[in-house]
Amino acid sequence: MDLLLSSLHILMRWDVVFALLAGSVGGVLIGAIPGVGPAVAIAILLPATFSMDPIVGLTVLLGIYGSSMYGGAIPAILINTPGTAVNALTTYDGYPMTARGEPRRALSLAYSSSFFGGIFSVLCLILFAPVLAKVAPMFGSREIFLAALLGIILVIVAHKGQSLIAGALAALGIFIQTIGMEPVKYTQRYTYDQPFLQSGVNLIVVVLGLFALSQAFVLLTSEDEKIRTTKLRGGLFQGLRELGRHPRVATVSASFGVLMGMIPGVGEFTAQFMSYTYAQRTSKRPEDFGHGSSEGLIAAETSNNAVPAAAMVPLLALGIPGEALTAMMLSVFYVHNVVPGPGLFQNQMDFVVALYIALLVLNVLVLVFLLFATRPLIQVVKIPNRFLGVCVLTLSFVGVYSLRNSASDCMIAAGFGVLGYILKRLDAPVVPIILGMVLGNIMEVKLRAGMARVKTPWDFIDRPIAFILFIVIIIVLVSHVRRIWLDRRELKEAEWQTKTRSTRFGGLLSRRKNSLLKARGKTVRGRHSLSHRQSTDQN
Repeated sequence: MDLLLSSLHILMRWDVVFALLAGSVGGVLIGAIPGVGPAVAIAILLPATFSMDPIVGLTVLLGIYGSSMYGGAIPAILINTPGTAVNALTTYDGYPMTARGEPRRALSLAYSSSFFGGIFSVLCLILFAPVLAKVAPMFGSREIFLAALLGIILVIVAHKGQSLIAGALAALGIFIQTIGMEPVKYTQRYTYDQPFLQSGVNLIVVVLGLFALSQAFVLLTSEDEKIRTTKLRGGLFQGLRELGRHPRVATVSASFGVLMGMIPGVGEFTAQFMSYTYAQRTSKRPEDFGHGSSEGLIAAETSNNAVPAAAMVPLLALGIPGEALTAMMLSVFYVHNVVPGPGLFQNQMDFVVALYIALLVLNVLVLVFLLFATRPLIQVVKIPNRFLGVCVLTLSFVGVYSLRNSASDCMIAAGFGVLGYILKRLDAPVVPIILGMVLGNIMEVKLRAGMARVKTPWDFIDRPIAFILFIVIIIVLVSHVRRIWLDRRELKEAEWQTKTRSTRFGGLLSRRKNSLLKARGKTVRGRHSLSHRQSTDQN
């Protein structure tokens, strides 16, 4: 009870309340605008949060992170364009409902499902907080190094079909974080006698370039589209009743979101895929999925909104971000000398519980706001792309320059903006670069600290948690290599079967052609012999 009262005391400050309101409403607006997304908004706001208290800055970022998926469902359902990347699956069943004249029902069901997923996730993590407080101190330098290594491996493996490029980009991120002064002996690495490189490449500069500037370039080079929205009639409260008819789908989908969110590098897409697949296989009407199924919409929206709170677990307990957004939040901790990890659960448990309560209140605020403000909010979808691009470009450069008042940072950000734009055009992942920078730094520091007591390779994994993490890494790598081998074997078998069919078909055609030619030859010879007989008889 004392812990809860202490956490509530942290949240009852006026600046924290205002940050929670601004973050929740702003996140909905950002999510409802196609082409922007929470990563761009958080990247732009990061420099401003450095001057705030940690709880205020993190509350703003958590508000945007947790509420953007609510807003992203609006364009996904009404105009078949996901507001954020994780709302892509919402279009499968949300837009068909709109096409058959049920936009109000689809939006209401999406809001209710998102609310259930968010509340379920936060309640689970509040209940698990005492367990995390006991487990977190068991992680030493070696365990955190292995956990960070596992995080990078999972990020690479999660990009199915692009694991090679994801690994290369993660390696690029690890290399970028080595530029500057070496943290132990303070020697220069890869600076090439350039003064602006001695302090290293700032993570926020890279984030703003890869996410904000690159997205500004995409918006500026895309054409504005004329968007027609559907008018809503009636209230938006019926989704709460309809969600109660599918408690199994909602609960299982929220559970998938919690589990996948706690694993670094997995995130919303895997949780959505598993939830949607489960809902379709166990449904009494699987043929409706993709054509306006309420169960499909519940599975998609419940699972993706259960991830944000769960993604905070590896960040707070171990200091390991699982995705780009939590990596950005990690920088807020470092700026204010608040070190996430086992010590945070031991010494500042009230701070951790306050963040979870903020997420709980956030979901309530967003649901109330959307139930009464959806109609005017629909007009946000119509903002022209190029106007958004100019705004994002301007705010990004202002944010970069405000970090250290450095024109060099603006040049570096512009370079990474061009790189991000190229990667987006090539449909290549950008997140591995950021996670490579963050996790690479953690791995270097923890490896040096852990090697002080290591004499043999076995000493590095001689503790239970370290050994378990090592076994998990081996299992992940072996299973990934096995999956690649099986995919290539299936591809070769498919090519061989296609080639065999074409060969058989070609042989059949050639035999048919030869038989026709032979028959035609016999006919011609028969005609010649007949004409020869007739001429002989006449003579």
